[in-house]
Amino acid sequence: MGQRIDKWLVYARMVKTRTAATELVERGRVRVNRERVTKTSQMVGEGDVLTLAFPRNIRIIRIVGIGERRGPPSEAQLLYEDLTRPAAPGEG
Repeated sequence: MGQRIDKWLVYARMVKTRTAATELVERGRVRVNRERVTKTSQMVGEGDVLTLAFPRNIRIIRIVGIGERRGPPSEAQLLYEDLTRPAAPGEG
């Protein structure tokens, strides 16, 4: 079972609004399993790896759950595993 990427990004609290999720995807700043995505209707599911290019950082996450709502941060953190490499000293 999958979920639209724009909804998943909001439920996992990667972005604050569905509009922000739409902009991120349509600007080509999201990859699913290394493939650039430009349509918010792209389905994602457990095991998919997302690369999110935000203005100040890049996050790599693996989806481990599908959300049903935008809940508190503690609930959202259960939806993904953060694979982002920590910045080395001086890379800030």
